[in-house]
Amino acid sequence: MKGRILLVEDDESFRGFLQTILEDDGHEVHTAGDGNAGLRLLRRESFDLVISDLKMPGLSGLELFRATRNDPAPPRFIFVTAFGRVEEAVAAMKEGAVDFLTKPLADPDTLLTLVRRAIESQSQTRDYLSLKESEAAGLPPQELIFAGQAMKEVQKLVRDVAATSANVLVYGESGTGKELVARTIHGLSSRREAGFIPLNCAAVPENLLESELFGHEKGAFTGAVQARQGKFELARGGTIFLDEIGEMPLPLQAKLLRVLQERVFERVGGNMEIKADVRVIAATNRNLQTEVAERRFREDLYYRLNVFPIHLPPLRERRDAIPPLADYFLRRFSKQVGKKLDGIDKEALDAMKAYAWPGNVRELQNVIERAVILAAGFIRLDNLPGELLRGTAPEQHEAKDILESTERDLILTALRNQGGNRRLAAEELGVSRRTLQYKLKKYGLLDGA
Repeated sequence: MKGRILLVEDDESFRGFLQTILEDDGHEVHTAGDGNAGLRLLRRESFDLVISDLKMPGLSGLELFRATRNDPAPPRFIFVTAFGRVEEAVAAMKEGAVDFLTKPLADPDTLLTLVRRAIESQSQTRDYLSLKESEAAGLPPQELIFAGQAMKEVQKLVRDVAATSANVLVYGESGTGKELVARTIHGLSSRREAGFIPLNCAAVPENLLESELFGHEKGAFTGAVQARQGKFELARGGTIFLDEIGEMPLPLQAKLLRVLQERVFERVGGNMEIKADVRVIAATNRNLQTEVAERRFREDLYYRLNVFPIHLPPLRERRDAIPPLADYFLRRFSKQVGKKLDGIDKEALDAMKAYAWPGNVRELQNVIERAVILAAGFIRLDNLPGELLRGTAPEQHEAKDILESTERDLILTALRNQGGNRRLAAEELGVSRRTLQYKLKKYGLLDGA
């Protein structure tokens, strides 16, 4: 595993020697001739590892180390010291340094072993933070993500663009699998070893969205009791997925444009420029050209994002995908609930094929999950929601019934996700508790909620 290393050493000859060893091993190495110069670099950029001389004029290696400890994700430190100063290096390790080496360097392999171990540890920490802050569900097989003839062209586009660094804009109705397609692009790309960090721009309050994207420094606003990394920092070297990009407020669009143009950003309340080595995949269910024409979306940002557009067809245009998708969800949820089912009978499957699926694949998933709970042996017609039974042709469904059924299912899912906690369910749905209470009463869910 290769990393980004800052080498701080006042002996020019020894600094060049270490730099050569590290670069020959494939690492990206930046250098500083003293502690003050090193600190300036650390205030502007982020590194996986710092290798620093312990004793330097001005700011010492230990003082440099201590100056970084309050950063949101401080780099690992390895110290280099003269043999007679080993006690100081041991003291630094007690404060959190990784290890130390003595001058002169007896064996380059010793250095490289320590470096690889430190960078791997830093990467694992970053991956842990990424997993904590995102739903890192495993991908279904590609044959299911791209099931149906209408998705074959999409699959080709995904494979073509994955090998490049181009920004991608995924269009599609809600529930068509935009995030799954984005994860697939990331998984097929050269960035797959780094993080995939999703952010739904519509799910975060406008006043917190900038902090979610770029992080913040301690004291940047009320409640910022400590510095925090944003999604762009967590995604360094990997991919950031910005869902519902059309919901991003205009002032923040300007800041995102700067990141795409200059590849740098600053945390809220900070002045250190941080490099953004990140691929951006955005998604929307809106027509962004219309949004641009009506001045709700910046035209320059639209063209930056729309380098490689991919349109996902709705499920009603890929009905041949319903049987394999339904079977996949059946097996998945049967395993989760510990129930053995033999399949879906023909009448139920015919009803599913004829239904309009306004909620697309996500709605199909919810329908099968509910049916698995109710079914015995096979999923049958009476295990399906009412709108599938009242008449299966799309034109036979009243739009109001479809919307209400979808809304009811979303509420049930949110309550299940939050263990029945109505406050958290309301936050997940993006509505007030009073609105959720009204909906629970409307759909007769108060007793069971």
